[in-house]
Amino acid sequence: MISKRHADILKILDSSGTVTVAELANLLGVSTETVRRDLRPLVEDGAVHRMHGAVSLTGPTAEAPFRRRMRENAPAKQAIAARVAATILDGQTVMLDTGTTTSFIARALTGHRRLRVVTNSMDVARTLAVTGGNRVFLTAGEVRPDSGAALGPAAVAHVLQFRADVAVISAGGVDALAVTDYDPDEAEFARALLTCAPRRVVATDATKFGRRGLVAVVGFDGMDELVTDAAPPAVIASAMAAGGARLVLAG
Repeated sequence: MISKRHADILKILDSSGTVTVAELANLLGVSTETVRRDLRPLVEDGAVHRMHGAVSLTGPTAEAPFRRRMRENAPAKQAIAARVAATILDGQTVMLDTGTTTSFIARALTGHRRLRVVTNSMDVARTLAVTGGNRVFLTAGEVRPDSGAALGPAAVAHVLQFRADVAVISAGGVDALAVTDYDPDEAEFARALLTCAPRRVVATDATKFGRRGLVAVVGFDGMDELVTDAAPPAVIASAMAAGGARLVLAG
């Protein structure tokens, strides 16, 4: 059974990319403790990369985690990106954190002009720095090799110097309590970014509903809009309404 579960875990990761331990346990019909025990030899052998409650494939035949995530639910993320971009005006100052959804938003903004963009994402910066007469400000901080994101205390201190028209963050999970993430540094940066603009937007596809990351980023009373591709479960929709967050459906 152990060897069969190892094969099942690798098959799930190959098709789904990054998956939480809790999601693996649910898919396999076992406890999270069993999944963690099964993952240990896969991590030790270098077949699986483990990070803050989630796992993904590693090795020379596997895509980089960020590139793989860019392919996951791409049509939904593109629709969300188009919806967000349509509400941003030429010449505005926009803040974007790191994430596949915000990378799609950057691509949707390439038709805009004279934007001032503040980001910790090398992908976002590279996308928008070469078009439309934009000015792009890439924050300081240590650059992560998987996502190309600058994170840590220097990144947070740097972003707090700016003021923007709109701040947009992505999400690792959204439950009835808060928007969450799996990486404490990414969560801290996103939390800081949301304090720098009067319009605060969370952009995430509907697969994140019901997921709970390791770290809370923001409650529904600390954001203005959640842009997504499908309505959330009733319990999340009620919590959003109670917190004053507006639901915006793309497409």
